[in-house]
Amino acid sequence: MAATTSLGAAAGPARTTPPRRRANPLRHLPAYSFVAPFFLVFGIFGLYPLVYTFWVSLHHWDRLTGDAGFAGLDNFRELLSDGDFYTATFNTLSIFVLSTAPQLLLALATAWLLDRRLRARTTWRALVLVPQYVSVVAVALVFSQLFGRDFGVVNWALEQLGLISAPIDWTADSWSSHLAISFMVMWRWTGYNALIYLAAMQAVPRELYESAMVDGAGRFLTLRRITLPAIRPTVLFTVVISTIGGLQLFAEPMLFDQQGNAEGGTEHQFQTLTLMLYKYGFINNDAGYASAVSWVLFLLIAVIAAANALLVRRSGR
Repeated sequence: MAATTSLGAAAGPARTTPPRRRANPLRHLPAYSFVAPFFLVFGIFGLYPLVYTFWVSLHHWDRLTGDAGFAGLDNFRELLSDGDFYTATFNTLSIFVLSTAPQLLLALATAWLLDRRLRARTTWRALVLVPQYVSVVAVALVFSQLFGRDFGVVNWALEQLGLISAPIDWTADSWSSHLAISFMVMWRWTGYNALIYLAAMQAVPRELYESAMVDGAGRFLTLRRITLPAIRPTVLFTVVISTIGGLQLFAEPMLFDQQGNAEGGTEHQFQTLTLMLYKYGFINNDAGYASAVSWVLFLLIAVIAAANALLVRRSGR
């Protein structure tokens, strides 16, 4: 009994846990206040138009007179049975593939060349952005003249090289019009993506290249083994952004059509989904049908962008 008492006295009084402080519900208020403007702007200009467009797509909605009654999924059923919709979808995907893949490859090659030690590097890098300074209207007008049937420089050059025997009407066929519009897109956006790649390449540690040179690796091997793995997140970013922009192509095909009526040629040979949306929404004033087109385009962009992102990630692994 005495031993027990002495041990208890030696151990001292039992420890008591301090009472828990009540969480202050306002402690995260400053952080939320900093990010609130983004969500506010996104809700007004992003989320609300998206939801409202879906609501309009479920109605017979004239752009001038307003709602003419609930339609359910009739606009979507009519769209999926419309042959012009599949033509516009094919044109959109064709121009997207012809312009985006070469554009990103050319941008990567341009950035790789600008990453070397060149004289007047700042001047060369500034010249790459010259297409961004030019209005898209001016670009379309110039390229329309270059790809003219009778007096176009492209037809003249191809005839001088013996590649064609008769002038090509670039607006008459699907393949020729898609190719001409793709050149417009590539000329306008290659330099922009090249500077994005160049900025990512500049962030790669120089010690990796020096070690590779000591081991005898050439520039192409260092590009494949060091540069590309290091800038993979940037490549993924440009792929997703180019996918979104390529599938929303509007200004180039609109201005390439000499009629200017959003038909995309006499047989819709280069009418994209955005041109079709513009035709029904702002020329025919059928806002319900145009909203259905916009929602199908939104889903198409989301699926293709996700697929491209997945492919880039798996190729990196």
